Amino acid sequence: MVITGILHIELHLPAAQSLKHKRSVIKSLKDKLHSRFNVSVAEVGYLDKWQLAEIAIACVSREQSYLESQFEKIYAFVDQEISGNAYITKSSLDFV
Repeated sequence: MVITGILHIELHLPAAQSLKHKRSVIKSLKDKLHSRFNVSVAEVGYLDKWQLAEIAIACVSREQSYLESQFEKIYAFVDQEISGNAYITKSSLDFV
């Protein structure tokens, strides 16, 4: 059986003064996550807000424990990568 994990992360980008700036930060983060962890990443919320963003990160595996471990690493990577540019305000992890 295949398990899908989805991590939702809400971000606050206080320095963003335009959608263009916000999207450049989010695109860079999405590209780094995809290349480093081989996961699917999409911006799914607050699309028209300059200083708010929500991304969803999806990964599949046969073992939930593997997904939990991966998502812990992903969360830590996001927190480190956005340091100084954004802050994590909320996150949730779901398995399907």
